[in-house]
Amino acid sequence: MTQPDGGPVRIDAWVWAVRIFKTRSDAAAAVRAGHVKLNGVAVKPAQQVVPGDRVRIWVNHRELDLEVAATVRKRVGAPVARTCYVDHSPPPPPKEILASQPRRDRGAGRPTKRERREIDRLRGRD
Repeated sequence: MTQPDGGPVRIDAWVWAVRIFKTRSDAAAAVRAGHVKLNGVAVKPAQQVVPGDRVRIWVNHRELDLEVAATVRKRVGAPVARTCYVDHSPPPPPKEILASQPRRDRGAGRPTKRERREIDRLRGRD
């Protein structure tokens, strides 16, 4: 089993190893897209991360604010992964607030291309 160490590790490998992303390629793509910031700065996937760094990650419509406590090079189990960072993320909004937000019914938005064609046929604008 891989144990946490203190050496520098690539940021894409670290966010994958601590189970934030399912695959290493997903992690690298998120870093390239700017969804992962190291100490407040968008970085490239090869940027090294060491204990004490702050990593902000936008994943699953939520922002995570993690402080690196230990680095790992290989993917570890969930209990070990939780020991590799300190989570400073704000708590998610209560379910009552999410349920009270208005939702648009399916099909209540703009008409689809097919629906626009049907409307044009009804209006005689073939």
